[in-house]
Amino acid sequence: MSERQQIRIGISEIIAVIWGIVGVSSLLLSAIYRLTPRAFASLDFPWSWYQWGFALVFLVFMLYSEGWRGFHQKFSPTVAARLRYLSRRGTTTDKWLAPLFSMGYFHATRRRKITSYGVTSGVIILIILVHYIPQPWRGIIDMGVIGGLALGVIDVWYFIFIAFTTPDFDYPPEVE
Repeated sequence: MSERQQIRIGISEIIAVIWGIVGVSSLLLSAIYRLTPRAFASLDFPWSWYQWGFALVFLVFMLYSEGWRGFHQKFSPTVAARLRYLSRRGTTTDKWLAPLFSMGYFHATRRRKITSYGVTSGVIILIILVHYIPQPWRGIIDMGVIGGLALGVIDVWYFIFIAFTTPDFDYPPEVE
């Protein structure tokens, strides 16, 4: 393989990884952007002491369950490991669909695909259900979700940084 082909291959992998990072980040940041006005709209309503209490407890719950357990322990390391895999061995299809590849929607183990599609389906159902909850409760829920997503975005970037700056990133990419 000539030096020129090696450079082209290297550039295609870099572009695919950047596309994966931008795609996943855009998805998460878009959700935060769309939820923020609804969360702030809840402040136009009078809140009782128990709504403030629920908001605080729910925010802590979402930071733990969505931010720590969901993103830090599962989603973020998987995205980073799959992007690292993509930078070394990904197919052309994997590179073109890098955001979907990195989230485990295809070219993944059966368990990873079930998890990815299951979580996506669950999130869609929850979005539909929360849409029917009146304010300020809807905004309270949205605030918790925003907190979890914000922690998740930071976590995704953190794990991607670690994956590409340390030689021994020990998380499996869960590819088939």
